[in-house]
Amino acid sequence: MAETVADEDLKLTPLHDLHIELGGKMVPFAGYSMPVQYKLGIMGEHQHTRAKAGLFDVSHMGQAVLIGPDHETTAKALEALTPSNFVELGHGRQRYTVLLNEDGGIIDDLMVTRPLDPNDDGRLLLVVNAARKDVDYAHLHAKLPETVKLEVVDDRALIAVQGPEAVAAVATHAPAAAELGFMSAAPMEFDGIACHIARAGYTGEDGVEMSVPAGAAEAIARALLADDRVEAIGLGARDSLRLEAGLCLYGHDIDETTSPVEGNITFCMQKRRREDGGFPAADRIQKELTEGTDRIRVGLRLDGKAPAREGAEIALPGGDVIGILTSGGFAPTVGAPIAMGYVPADHAIEGTQLELIVRARRLPATVAAMPFVPNRYYRKPKA
Repeated sequence: MAETVADEDLKLTPLHDLHIELGGKMVPFAGYSMPVQYKLGIMGEHQHTRAKAGLFDVSHMGQAVLIGPDHETTAKALEALTPSNFVELGHGRQRYTVLLNEDGGIIDDLMVTRPLDPNDDGRLLLVVNAARKDVDYAHLHAKLPETVKLEVVDDRALIAVQGPEAVAAVATHAPAAAELGFMSAAPMEFDGIACHIARAGYTGEDGVEMSVPAGAAEAIARALLADDRVEAIGLGARDSLRLEAGLCLYGHDIDETTSPVEGNITFCMQKRRREDGGFPAADRIQKELTEGTDRIRVGLRLDGKAPAREGAEIALPGGDVIGILTSGGFAPTVGAPIAMGYVPADHAIEGTQLELIVRARRLPATVAAMPFVPNRYYRKPKA
């Protein structure tokens, strides 16, 4: 997870001093100094998030705004670069999507929100991966029409609060957060501080992601951490939580060589886009949707307790190598090792017996449904 970067070259988030104060073990990640764990440890942090609420500093992520003359113009400009439906995205609604290259590979995966206020029509809010910010922004600048501009937001922090008690903890300070449904967002005040809060996250749990003024981030984090339900959580538990949720990590489970169909994330493609195309490599992707693809991302459960990590080979029992792992580790909630990787489509059926080659040992594994742990996203009751 860490990468080799000289300490003096690392960027700091607005919560850096707080991480140090809390005993965070800092590591280089996507060009930033980030906490991999705190005193509770990765296992403890993981379990606390599943039981109560975890606070994650995700300020290294990129925040930006697309600005056009009206919603349809801006939405169509983004639709030309992604396979998702933004024209029909409702006010205050959020959608997961992917930027595609000309071959149908994934440049990045990102979150897109249409502001709640109709006066903000023509704007779409973006959150992109930290390690892909420069690539994404350059691509958007090059591909957007003259009528739509990209404005990078660099004066805000991003704080995620995840877990079954996360929203209740946030609502103590921002009552309107409790009214949000999954994948919806709205501007609101947190103890009088103007924020933008979305009910979403990267753990499979209920929770929110809060875009806040950089200068107020520490005060907001401290207010939340003063709640007994909330603990600071580092990158280690963030990774094990998202793996249990069956969620992709860019640069590992998906990248520029992977199509959305291969990556098994076709939920980002709504019916109109699947049928009408109009996005990069639409012919290839539509063909994969109807005829299948040679390889696909699957979940794997391992027998025993020994985990398999990214890069391990996937093989037929006693036979040839047929694929490779892209993520893997011990799943605290499952109580066993799990993994994700790519295999030929005819070996992707749930229950298929395979082997993972770890240090010349063959570990039995079974293709399993994802998520590995049931998600607990909040769906508002229909009126």
